[in-house]
Amino acid sequence: YYSAATNTGDYSAATNTGDYSAATNTGNQSAATNTGDYSAATNTGDYSAATNTGNRSAATNTGDYSAAEAKGIKSVAASLGTKGRASATAGNAIVLCYRDENDGRLIHIRASKVGDNGIKPDVWYSLDENGEFLEVDE
Repeated sequence: YYSAATNTGDYSAATNTGDYSAATNTGNQSAATNTGDYSAATNTGDYSAATNTGNRSAATNTGDYSAAEAKGIKSVAASLGTKGRASATAGNAIVLCYRDENDGRLIHIRASKVGDNGIKPDVWYSLDENGEFLEVDE
């Protein structure tokens, strides 16, 4: 409880199962996973994953080509890098950006609760060049 798992190396994992905790990873191709309530799984590396199964928690990924997933209740999955994707269960929300692939400039940002705007539970989404949600393969 009240703990943190932090990793800055590439190809690594930061995992936390305590409540009120954080799992943070800044390495590329890495994973930050958290199962505690009121927690955050955060990853800034490219090609990485941030997953959170705790209630009222956040899975955040700022790395390019990365994924954020929220499986707890009252939680948010946010993927803010270029070509990111997000998925969430019912009762949760997703946040996605569309960025210029050449310079990373922010073009669109969009958020939705699962069940609104055609967003289905447990389905992966990205944003297209028009700022519209697009279903993508896992």
